[in-house]
Amino acid sequence: MGKKVILLGNEAIARGAFEAGVKVSSAYPGTPSTEISEFLAKYNEVYTEWAPNEKVAMEVAIGASMSGVRSLCCMKHVGLNVASDPLYTFAYTGVNGGSVIVVADDPGLASSQNEQDTRMIARSAHVPVLEPSDSGEAKEFVKFAYELSEKYDTPVILRTTTKLSHSQSAVELADRVEVEDKIYERNVKKYVMMPGSAIGRHLVVEDRENKMQEDCNCFSVNKVEINDTKIGFITSGIPYQYVKEAYPNASVLKLGLVNPLPKKLIADFISKMDKIYVIEELEPVIEEQIKSWGFDVLGKDLFTKQGEYSVNMIKKVIYGKDDVVFSKEQTLSRPPILCPGCPHRSVFSVLNKLKIHASGDIGCYTLGAVAPLGVIDSTVCMGASISMLHGMEKAKGKDYVKNWVAVIGDSTFLHTGVNSLINLVYNKSTATVMILDNRTTGMTGHQEHAATGKTLKGEETYAIDLKNLCLSIGVKNVYEINSFDVDGLEKIVKEATQKEELCVIIAKAPCVLLKGLSFPYKCVEVSDKCKKCGLCLKIGCPAITKTEDGKIKINVAMCNGCGLCMSRCKFDAIKKVEK
Repeated sequence: MGKKVILLGNEAIARGAFEAGVKVSSAYPGTPSTEISEFLAKYNEVYTEWAPNEKVAMEVAIGASMSGVRSLCCMKHVGLNVASDPLYTFAYTGVNGGSVIVVADDPGLASSQNEQDTRMIARSAHVPVLEPSDSGEAKEFVKFAYELSEKYDTPVILRTTTKLSHSQSAVELADRVEVEDKIYERNVKKYVMMPGSAIGRHLVVEDRENKMQEDCNCFSVNKVEINDTKIGFITSGIPYQYVKEAYPNASVLKLGLVNPLPKKLIADFISKMDKIYVIEELEPVIEEQIKSWGFDVLGKDLFTKQGEYSVNMIKKVIYGKDDVVFSKEQTLSRPPILCPGCPHRSVFSVLNKLKIHASGDIGCYTLGAVAPLGVIDSTVCMGASISMLHGMEKAKGKDYVKNWVAVIGDSTFLHTGVNSLINLVYNKSTATVMILDNRTTGMTGHQEHAATGKTLKGEETYAIDLKNLCLSIGVKNVYEINSFDVDGLEKIVKEATQKEELCVIIAKAPCVLLKGLSFPYKCVEVSDKCKKCGLCLKIGCPAITKTEDGKIKINVAMCNGCGLCMSRCKFDAIKKVEK
């Protein structure tokens, strides 16, 4: 027996990849998957990297697999959209060394713009999917995934969710298995997916899927628990934990492999039960397949397609009662807000003052959509801010976009924004693009990227110069300015938005939460000078509040001394002091 420890789901996945003998891992950070790569980077036996986006990460993993080693790539669910192009064809080429794709779904939208279900993409791509229900299974399922990958010549998706990624449970550690590299042999029909080859490989995929569906009836990851046969549950992943807590004496079929489904095993389980409930978060992927086989089961006609499930919700739906002590409405809410001293707030305060709309992107700066800043008008996906502004210009004309800018972060710009900017150069745009360069991938917890000068493992590397990159692709007007120089920024924004040429403004200031960053000042109020005008409140800093008599109060413990409030005050009622 190995040592038992308590691990986060993401840490357990990393451990599983290490024990499975993985040699190459590539990923782009995305909550709730980010920590997998950060934990995996601690193992020197595994090469780990941050790629500029998920498509690149998957292509790196494909290349490593083709050369003969076990590879891994990790992403959140919307990242799989970016990586879908290589994924669909990877299913055709198959593997040489085993390859696993970890995709973290986000039921409940804890940090995402939609609730898509990876199982549906996997079905369309004809890729098998494993879904663990705790950290211990997460580690073991990773290892099993590599066995499946190499046995059936296919990439395998390990699907997790936010709850699994960020909860802890017991894991039994094992030693790393050094897997011998597979020999690479040139095989045009297998690896070169031109039409003539792809036609043949499609048949291989179909045969592989049929064989796996037959074999999976005996896979150990699918477990049958026969107890009371009045009610049976078919479930997988985290919902299994809810079912067991809500109905400990019920019979349960826990599916570890959720694509393809073990038809014979499911049919046998259903035959022994009086009533069957299918419990799955998001889409009725399992339920619809079971119903298509002619079985009468209950599922989404009773349960929601939205958000995370819970023990109490399952009890309430089935028995009409739960154990809720207080309602959700009674709990205190804490709306998301930009941190005190965030450089994005400074930029947005200028845009707000100038009454300029912003086409937004994915990042902390999405919070610029809410009051009192209220400048972000759209958020769709990574890199969309630039392309959407271009679409507005082509639809409405040059004058229309003189009241707009596109806003994008440095990491997101390198992810897919640079492609959009190339399109603007090529198609003669006159729009204004603002790159908010805070020197990190802030929203997912401060990961390095190609412009920070450090790799995932903390090694020094070449840092992409964003200004030179923009100039090199043909942008003639590129401005660089400190995000907190509000007067200078206001002048540049006015100038750029009125030009009849494409302009890029790079607003630079580090994220206030970056490790090692120290701010020497605090801002304090001078009450006798305050005129109660409220200009300092318009920046929306959580460190600033209004007293009962209408004057301002600055929480010194929260203040990071950026001075934005001081620059907005016309009466010298705020001053900087050393810490």
